[in-house]
Amino acid sequence: MSESAIIDRTLAAKYNINGPRYTSYPTALQFRAYDDKTLLSVENMPGDRDFSLYMHIPFCHSLCFYCGCNKIVTRHQDRAERYLDYLEKEIRQRCVLTTGRQVRQIHLGGGSPSFLTVAQHTRLMAMLRQYFDVAQDALISIELDPRHTDKSYLGWLMQLGYNRVSFGVQDTDHQVQHTINRVQDTGHITSLVKHAQMIGMSSVNLDLIYGLPRQNTETLAATLADVLVMAPDRISLFSYAHLPARFAAQRKIKDVWLPSAEQKLTLMELAIKTLTDAGYVMIGMDHFARPDDALCKAKENGSLHRNFQGYTTHDDLDMLGLGVSAISETADVYSQNPKQLNAYYAQLDAGKPLSPVGYRLNDDDKIRRFVIQSLMCNLRLSYAQLAAKFAICPTTYLADELARLAPFVEDNLVMLSDDGIRVSETARLLIRTICSTFDAYLNQPDITHRYSRVI
Repeated sequence: MSESAIIDRTLAAKYNINGPRYTSYPTALQFRAYDDKTLLSVENMPGDRDFSLYMHIPFCHSLCFYCGCNKIVTRHQDRAERYLDYLEKEIRQRCVLTTGRQVRQIHLGGGSPSFLTVAQHTRLMAMLRQYFDVAQDALISIELDPRHTDKSYLGWLMQLGYNRVSFGVQDTDHQVQHTINRVQDTGHITSLVKHAQMIGMSSVNLDLIYGLPRQNTETLAATLADVLVMAPDRISLFSYAHLPARFAAQRKIKDVWLPSAEQKLTLMELAIKTLTDAGYVMIGMDHFARPDDALCKAKENGSLHRNFQGYTTHDDLDMLGLGVSAISETADVYSQNPKQLNAYYAQLDAGKPLSPVGYRLNDDDKIRRFVIQSLMCNLRLSYAQLAAKFAICPTTYLADELARLAPFVEDNLVMLSDDGIRVSETARLLIRTICSTFDAYLNQPDITHRYSRVI
C-alpha cells in the first residue's frame, strides 16, 4: 500500500476538529440515569443473537502518565481477590440474560488484566465457563502489560483458553518512556511476542501511540523498526489525546514536551507509510493487520465492526460488559456499570440495579448508528442496504446531512452517487470528522471540547 492514505496538509488542518472516536453512537456522553431492570433485560437481548463478553480489570501496578483509562494503581494483590468475588456476584445476576446463547468472543481489558495472577485467571475462566456457554472456538483475548508478563505466564494463559494477546508498547525510546512513566525493555517485549507466536496464539497485537511527549521522527522511526522486527499480526496506532482537565495523570506532562500539530501529523504520516510499506493493511482509521489476518478478511467481506474496544471481526454480536465501568451493548441499548469501585461493590451488596447510566436508542439513533458504522468500517454507505434495513428513503431522510457534506465533496474527499456515499482513501484519517456530519448530538452546548482532535 502506498501513501494513498496520507491526506494533504492543507485539508488536514481544515478538517482536524475535535470529535468522537465513534466506538459507539450515540457516544457515552449521552448516557443518562435509567432503571437497569428496564435498560438491560432479556427482552433487550433476544435469544437469536450470540454475544461477546468484555471484562474490565481495573488494577495496575504503576501509573502511566498518558493513560485515560478507568484504573486503580495498587500493589495489593488481595484487592484482585475481592474484585473476583464481586465479579462472580455480577455474573450470577446477569447470566440469565444469555440463556440459550453462546459466547463467541471474550476480551479482558483494563487497567491491566496482567495484574491477575495465574491462579486468579484460572478462577476467572472457571467462573465464565460455569455460568456461560462458551463456544469451543471462541476468540479469547487479553491486554497485557509486558513489564508484568513472562513466558511462563503466557503459557498458562494459553492453557486456560486465551488465544489472542495484545501488548502495550506505545514507544520504545527510553526518554519517551521515562517521560510517560512507562520504562520497559524492548528485548523482553520481542521475546514475549515471539514466544506467543511459537506456542500457538492465533493473533498478537501491539499498541503504539503517536504524539507522545518528547517523541520525534527519529524516535518513532526507531520504535517502528523495533516493532517490525517483532512482526506482530496486528498493530493499533493511536493518537495521543492530551486532555489534562479530564485525566489528572496527564498534568504531569508539560505542554512544551508535546509535538506541535504539524509535527504530530508528520509522525502519523511516518507511521502509516512505514507500516503499509512493510505489508500491513490499514483497517479503518487506526488499525493495521497482515493481509491474511481475520481483520482484513472481515474488511473484505463487510463484517468489520467497531465497538468500545475498537475494530472487531463480528458485526452480529451483542456485548455484555462485566466489572467496574464496563459497558454492555445490544441492538437497542447501552448500559454502563458504576465507574467507581466502591459504588460497584455497594450496588451488588444491596442487590440494586447495577447500571446507573446508559442509553436507549430510538429509531433515528439506529439509522445514524448504521450510517456511522458503515463509514467508519468500510468507508462507504449503501443506500440500498440502509433502505432495506430501515424502510426509509436515504436521500430524503438524510437530505440535510448530505448537503453538509458539500465541502468534503468539493475537496474530493467524499463521493456521492445514486448508490450511496464513498469516502476517498485520502480521507481515511478524517473519517471521524466526516461521520460527525451525521451526529445529531454535536450541536449541544460545550460538548465538542470534551473530545480530542481527530488527528
